[in-house]
Amino acid sequence: MGRNTAANDNVNNAISFNQTQDGYLQQVSNALNRMSELAVQAQDVTKSDSDRGLYQQEFKTLATYINNVAGKDFNGVSLFSTSDLKVTVDSDANTFSNVHVDLGATTYSNLASDSIGTTSGAGTALADVKKAISQLGSDRANIGANIETLTAYSNQISTLNNNLSAANSQIMDVDVAQESTNYAKQNILVQTGTAMLAQANALPQIALKLLG
Repeated sequence: MGRNTAANDNVNNAISFNQTQDGYLQQVSNALNRMSELAVQAQDVTKSDSDRGLYQQEFKTLATYINNVAGKDFNGVSLFSTSDLKVTVDSDANTFSNVHVDLGATTYSNLASDSIGTTSGAGTALADVKKAISQLGSDRANIGANIETLTAYSNQISTLNNNLSAANSQIMDVDVAQESTNYAKQNILVQTGTAMLAQANALPQIALKLLG
């Protein structure tokens, strides 16, 4: 059971890892949605270059935020790397490949070089943001699948531990009623045997008195 408990700890930590990832990606989603709005507003021909300059300033800030999120970690382990994590999911050290999310990929990082300071630039930026939103949807779907699978492993280990505990209890626990009955029975037999032995020992004495 000790190994099962350790494996379950590993699985639950991996679930927390994925949940933390998704929390950050929710904020990235909000940033991308706002960036798409800014890119559309910047294509308004009634807006001045000064207006577009303000839009660009906010757009760049949001792109920088996304790049910063790409460097976040979980207990010293990168949240957004280029490789899957191998999660131990049972007492035999079998593993599950936790699909990675790479926020440093060009689909996201290219946004930092986009500019919505002109209508043409805003059109290009919008296309790039839409690609990033599509990629984000795929990444969040992978995280959801990771959490679903890991939760199933956790439930499986918990059920196994419960079954093992029940089996151990059945083996180790005494049936008090049955054992009390057995004790009373054996005690009566001992007392009866003792009385019969005492009577047997007394018979020679009685015979000698009769002969005397």
